[in-house]
Amino acid sequence: MEFLAQYVVALIVGICLAFGYIIKHSLNFIPNKYIPLIMGITGVILNVWLNDWTFNPGILLGGMASGLASTGAFEMIRNITEKR
Repeated sequence: MEFLAQYVVALIVGICLAFGYIIKHSLNFIPNKYIPLIMGITGVILNVWLNDWTFNPGILLGGMASGLASTGAFEMIRNITEKR
């Protein structure tokens, strides 16, 4: 898992975290099980956009890792705040 850390883009994690929060709390017709899929796809699209619309396996992995990291960050924040 450590090798994935080099592919995570903080800007994409932040955008996906906010977008995922909006989906979870505002769009009740989307089941929670699809949010990681949506964040993975969103992360890839954002990473391609940030890299001037070029696409290669590193950009794909970076986008997916960043989008999925946002779901993990959301769960971590939720767990920390629920314990208080």
